[in-house]
Amino acid sequence: MAKLRVLPASVAVPAPLTSSVDDSQLLPRRLYLETFGCQMNTHDSQRMVALMAAEGYALTDQPDEADLIVLNSCSVREKAEQKLRSKAGEMKHIKRQRPEVVLAIGGCVAQQEGERMLKRIPQADIVFGPDHLSRLPDLVREVQTKQIRLEETEFLDRRSYRFPVAPAHAPAPISAYVSVMKGCDKFCSFCIVPYTRGREVSRPAAEILDEVHCLADQGTKEVILLGQTVNAYGKHRIPGQVPFHELLYKVAEVPGIERLRFTSPHPSEFSLEQIEAFREIPELCPHMHLPAQSGSSSVLQAMRRGYTREEYLEVVATLRRIAPQVALTTDLIVGFPGETEQEFQETMTLLEEVRFIGAYSFAYSERVGTRALKIEPSVPVEERMRRLHVLQRRQDEITEEVLQKAVGERQVVMIEGRSKTDASRSSGRNGENRSVHVEGHYGPGTFLDVKIVEGYRHSLLGCAL
Repeated sequence: MAKLRVLPASVAVPAPLTSSVDDSQLLPRRLYLETFGCQMNTHDSQRMVALMAAEGYALTDQPDEADLIVLNSCSVREKAEQKLRSKAGEMKHIKRQRPEVVLAIGGCVAQQEGERMLKRIPQADIVFGPDHLSRLPDLVREVQTKQIRLEETEFLDRRSYRFPVAPAHAPAPISAYVSVMKGCDKFCSFCIVPYTRGREVSRPAAEILDEVHCLADQGTKEVILLGQTVNAYGKHRIPGQVPFHELLYKVAEVPGIERLRFTSPHPSEFSLEQIEAFREIPELCPHMHLPAQSGSSSVLQAMRRGYTREEYLEVVATLRRIAPQVALTTDLIVGFPGETEQEFQETMTLLEEVRFIGAYSFAYSERVGTRALKIEPSVPVEERMRRLHVLQRRQDEITEEVLQKAVGERQVVMIEGRSKTDASRSSGRNGENRSVHVEGHYGPGTFLDVKIVEGYRHSLLGCAL
């Protein structure tokens, strides 16, 4: 239910959004959007940009120039939440100088805080959760025309939820995320996602394929299927859905799609058919991000992950038997409540056994509303950071060793644009999702055969053949 509060009548209000006015007579409105956190939020932000572009808004990287400011929040990590609150504080001077500017806060923190956020951040006009992303244009219109503040964070159930779809003819990137499901049913003890994004809802397969066809028609070459537990897609067997492995085959058949990826799967949701897809589908890239979170079975049990170390390693072994070309990356948390030094060392040995090509690693941070807050004893923050530094140092060494072995190999790189560190080079990604820099300038979407000539700590240098 939306919560309303009438603002003072003296507040200046911009003209409402309307399609009846000749757009050629108007200067475009400006949208400043900042994203905090995960890939899910990045995808949501892309949808917001497309939705507001259809309403006449053009992106700006200067909040002082904006007519609409959107801060898309994430509550998975404490650092992202802190950045949001800091950025929201910076908006005070803009609202004082230009009170007609609309400030909207969306995403997981907004969902978690709800009406409290309107009270804590008085300069905010709109607070909305992920389920109401597609209503952003309507919410902005209401604020502008009615001079009210809005909160929209009520969860929609599986039957009424509709996935936000980019407007027709919206600009399509070379590599595009396509959401196949939302929410999560796992309730890991450290995670706030089920409480901020709701339960799992899988999207109809026909709707997913329509979006992929639309993207391909506009030049998208790579599609990344996105879900909190993406390989759980379709498990409820609701009419219109298919098993996840069947969805992979169907997306790969769309003309124009040359690369297919998905993220992030859950180890306990893998089937043999999903793993065999890496061998059978040429478009499916030889890379998988497979979150482990810990290498200790006892810690995994406390985390409520639903698998043991041995079961995780069984998935890895099956994958490497069927599709040995697939490179693995992972997520790891150290310093979880109750984690002993021995249990931390079990995570370190997991690095050695699997030899991930990369890992997103974090020191455990307390999240309000999660079960982990009740687990004792707490690991001191200093010890959490020590363990994190030890783990990251070793993972960096393994990554560098893996990349050094790639020197001399021939690889196919999809160019994404100019290198950010060297203007004479282009930058792209290989099938393993590793960044590769190439001498010379090539257009985005170009597929290059390259020879790897140098390996760095986190990237490669190639020479076009």
